[in-house]
Amino acid sequence: MSELADVFGRLSTAQKSSKGVPVYSRFVNRPAGRVLAAVAYRGGITPNQVTALGAVSTFAALAAVALLPPGPVMSVCVFAALALGFALDSADGQLARSQRLESASGEWLDHVVDVAKIAGIHMVVLVSFYRFFDLPSEAFLLVPMVFQLVAVVIIVGGILTEKLKPQAGGEASAASPSTLRSVLLLPVDYGTVCVSFLFLGNRDLFLGVYCALLVAHVLFMAAFLVKWFRELS
Repeated sequence: MSELADVFGRLSTAQKSSKGVPVYSRFVNRPAGRVLAAVAYRGGITPNQVTALGAVSTFAALAAVALLPPGPVMSVCVFAALALGFALDSADGQLARSQRLESASGEWLDHVVDVAKIAGIHMVVLVSFYRFFDLPSEAFLLVPMVFQLVAVVIIVGGILTEKLKPQAGGEASAASPSTLRSVLLLPVDYGTVCVSFLFLGNRDLFLGVYCALLVAHVLFMAAFLVKWFRELS
């Protein structure tokens, strides 16, 4: 127990800033990732292996969405696998920082998997729409295509901004994260997209939720792009 407490102590000091982190990622995913990072530490699993495990869990869920007819049990299993993959995505970074094993190759691998899962999740929704949904119009097949474009722009734009923006210091870096802002960002939280798959068994409900999330992503993308461009100008 003392060893496990020591591991959690190390992990608690290896957290990224919570500023601008949506509520699911901040209050659900990071704590879950911390538990998984502790388990990985005790098991001698490396950060890159944790990344790989997260990818396996995520892409197994995506394969199920593309290949299997939607149903209540299937939707719960898909959500669980996506949530596990997301938590492992948090665990790999926490584990690397706590062990001082951060590397360019590890960060590269993490970002590649992130972009692949963001693109893949909307690709398989498109396949599921085509194979299993009685859509009101074929025009709804454009929804996951637009969603994929918007989601990739947001993640890549955010990564580039973080890399190109001069590092803030002093009071800016010490500012407390806003819980209200975390709540407002919930519609564009990847965790919210994962949760939406709980509704996949009810096709009409999932279609409505998915379309609403797309609208939110489009609006936030426009705001993010303006904000990021101004920060870099």
